[in-house]
Amino acid sequence: MTNTPTMSPSEALELLLAGNQRFVAGEPQHPNQDASRRAETAPVQHPFAVLFGCSDSRLAAEIIFDQGLGDLFVVRTAGHVAGSEVLGSIEYGVSVLNCPLVVVLGHDSCGAVAAARAALTDGVGTTGYVRDVVERVTPSILAARAAGLTQDDDIIDQHIRCTVDLLMDRSRTLAEQTTAGRTAVVGLSYRLSDGSARLVTARGLPTGAAAY
Repeated sequence: MTNTPTMSPSEALELLLAGNQRFVAGEPQHPNQDASRRAETAPVQHPFAVLFGCSDSRLAAEIIFDQGLGDLFVVRTAGHVAGSEVLGSIEYGVSVLNCPLVVVLGHDSCGAVAAARAALTDGVGTTGYVRDVVERVTPSILAARAAGLTQDDDIIDQHIRCTVDLLMDRSRTLAEQTTAGRTAVVGLSYRLSDGSARLVTARGLPTGAAAY
């Protein structure tokens, strides 16, 4: 059964960023983390956002956005690279759980981005399946170069934008939900030093909503 949406994409983004502001200020509320919430969510989940982020150990989604059990449907890979399993998981969150918001979460000092840059610049290669991660990040690095971007933050932002574009291009479900106004897809960049998340790109939000 599909969940009934409880908030708009803009409201979901506002709720998420409000939680991040509490985290940055050192005043987290730790909502929905008690025994009653555990019992409430045991039979069914109603997350308000799909969070697709990098697997970096410093990007624990429920902590940095001050959320709790059942609030976020989290998908994470190194460098937030997206294959069919990721796309299927995001589509599940959107079409089955009816999440009004999909977030791509990148961050500064990303090891996957650094490895892709090193491979292109110095020919430093990787082995095993790590190579697959690097190869999936490489198109973002090439796009940043083509745009004349050289600063680390700008390159990270480009990778976030490329990931949002990839999700929209490859997932018909996500594109249709966004066009219909039922879901928005946004890219956020997280700064490790102060814990803040800023908006990089947005698809499907009303005009002016990107000002958060």
